[in-house]
Amino acid sequence: MAAETSWIWSEWFWLPSNVSWSDLKNTDKAVYPQINDLSVIFPLAVALLLIRTAFERCIATPLGLLAGIKSKNHYDATPSTILEKVYKTVSKCPDRKRLEGLAKQLDWSVRTIERWFRRRRNQDRPSMLVKFTETSWRSVFYIASFSYGMYIVPTQPWFWDLRLCWQHFPFHPVTTEIYNYYMIEMSFYLSLILSLFTDVRRKDFVQQLIHHFTTIFLMGFSWTCNFTRVGCIVLVTHDVADIFLETGKMFKYAQFEAGANSMFGVFTAAFFLSRMLFFPLWIIYSAVFHSLEIIGPFPAYYLFNGLLIILQILNSFWFFLIACMVYRALAHGQVTKDARSDVEESGSESEEKEETNGKMNHNHNYTNHINSNSNYKAVANPH
Repeated sequence: MAAETSWIWSEWFWLPSNVSWSDLKNTDKAVYPQINDLSVIFPLAVALLLIRTAFERCIATPLGLLAGIKSKNHYDATPSTILEKVYKTVSKCPDRKRLEGLAKQLDWSVRTIERWFRRRRNQDRPSMLVKFTETSWRSVFYIASFSYGMYIVPTQPWFWDLRLCWQHFPFHPVTTEIYNYYMIEMSFYLSLILSLFTDVRRKDFVQQLIHHFTTIFLMGFSWTCNFTRVGCIVLVTHDVADIFLETGKMFKYAQFEAGANSMFGVFTAAFFLSRMLFFPLWIIYSAVFHSLEIIGPFPAYYLFNGLLIILQILNSFWFFLIACMVYRALAHGQVTKDARSDVEESGSESEEKEETNGKMNHNHNYTNHINSNSNYKAVANPH
């Protein structure tokens, strides 16, 4: 194949000494990962996007409506041709001078103009139902992928003894189950990248983008070099916490606070155990030290472990934000702000609160109802 002669796929870089690509060709007795296997993830990603669209429209949306989740935001801006033109062509957040000019032109107060622009921005924000459908899709996928991973991975002896991930490397035949597991997971993260720019904008958008690219590159790299054993363990380790994360967000959007708070507690514990203890102290430790002892150093060894460390840095960043939420919950009795990715672009949350306060000033009958709502938001997704 072309990879044998291309400098991009240099055996010196990708494989241990005395191993060549020809040694890893498939035979009747053993099937090994092949570079051209990765071409399947692109059509699979498109297929997952189509499945997601059908799922959100036919299952998640009716389920959300049944749970009483609103399909639009609460407040609509009063129709105004002049303000609408400014909003679309000049600025969605006009400065004070422009606000004063518009107030004089329309004979409105500056406060009324400010409120109009807040309401107009809120009209463009995704509704709770949209957030619910996106979260439902991720929740279903993580449940399915984790279940499949737990069905195939713990049955392997190398799951219980990580040193077996490196013995006789890279001559580790892959089963059909592992092939399916890898291809579907890579396709899913590719689909997340494709949809990241159209989904609800998250506060940790950049971190999510880095995470998804790192995950795909790490999986593709581990498939190419046949680090599939440790790769499967990494996947199972990271999927478990996401189940409780996405389920908790679903409960929050459905205003089931008890369920959301319970899922947040379980998510925090699962995240800490899986990503802050097991992943660095067992998996990364084994990849750094056991592989060096058993295989010896080669260039891909450093790249592989570098990617694992980047992944752990992202995990640590997210856990810091989660810990901040836990601290606020213990100090104030509730989580007052979503510290991870279930917060939209900066400022939208405060605008919604200001809008609510404005509504309360005009109609005191809503005061008790609005104050009864918890400010808690279930923490949002790493992978």
